[in-house]
Amino acid sequence: MEEAGREKDISVAVEDLGAATKDTVNISAKPTRRYPLLSWTTILALIALVGVYIFSVSFKQNGMLLGLMQTNMIEKQREKLCQDPSIPVTEIPYVHYPTPDTYSRKECACTPVRFFAILSMQRSGSGWIETLLNSHENISSNGEIFSIKERRSNITSITKTLDKLYNLDWLSSAAKNECTAAVGLKWMLNQGLMKHHKEIAEYFNQRGVSAIFLLRRNLLQRYVSVLANAHDSATKQLNGTHKSHVHSKHEAEVLAQFKPEINTTSLIADLKKFDKLAADALVNFKTTRHIILYYEDVVSNKTKLMDVLDFMRLPKRKLSSRHVKIHTKLLRDHIYNWADVNKTLMGTQYESFLND
Repeated sequence: MEEAGREKDISVAVEDLGAATKDTVNISAKPTRRYPLLSWTTILALIALVGVYIFSVSFKQNGMLLGLMQTNMIEKQREKLCQDPSIPVTEIPYVHYPTPDTYSRKECACTPVRFFAILSMQRSGSGWIETLLNSHENISSNGEIFSIKERRSNITSITKTLDKLYNLDWLSSAAKNECTAAVGLKWMLNQGLMKHHKEIAEYFNQRGVSAIFLLRRNLLQRYVSVLANAHDSATKQLNGTHKSHVHSKHEAEVLAQFKPEINTTSLIADLKKFDKLAADALVNFKTTRHIILYYEDVVSNKTKLMDVLDFMRLPKRKLSSRHVKIHTKLLRDHIYNWADVNKTLMGTQYESFLND
């Protein structure tokens, strides 16, 4: 019986061993998961692309900062040579002594130059204001430089363009003689200014650029001007030529004959959008040295421009412009569907626009 028991135990052990061996064989028989070479190559390529992108962004930012540092160092060296004890210490960051690459300033090398930028929106009177400032023999404002998209495609293009301008190497019809005392441009808020506002505000502060905000109080009047200008751009009412600004009373009367029909469904939303854009600009550039000018104030009192000359520390001069105002009648006389517009804005935050 003992032998029979041993045989039974041996038989059970053999069965257990066989089962274990079978399980082991089954486990080892499962295929090993392997990733194809193509997948690994794709992953490594993506990692490399991300690395290159991060490096390029960092390089651009550091390059911009390095460029500003080098420019500031050069200007500080010039300041030592042209130091004027009469200039207050607080004004020194806004006084510059450029050395153009395209010509020599000669005896005016130590004539201080102020940098400025007129920040505005289309049809806010910036063209008129700029011609008034350009009538000053010491001011050179070079128009909407950033209306060309390539110049505002990225912050590098923007700073490169600004550097050329403020180095007095930007040649245009507004360029003055070697003794220019203030140089700048007209810059619309929708021309890359708001998109890159952080970097541009930093540039303004680093380079000592003063901002001149030119805004309109009555956004409805501006809207009429925008629509009328768009109409003339399409129809070219003056002998087949589009003119955003006119120099004769006759031309102004021709353009003023068109009365735009305003979409009252979106009117309030549009006015809010214009309002917000201006408010955001003031917030984004509040750290810069700036002055706020309203078109309506200048129209009613041209001596307001003397505040701008004071702001730029320039001698006061009589300023003039050949521009002729297009819309001179009451607002109701320039809008085709005035009754609808009046009904839409009555009782809203924009009701006051109807009275101008």
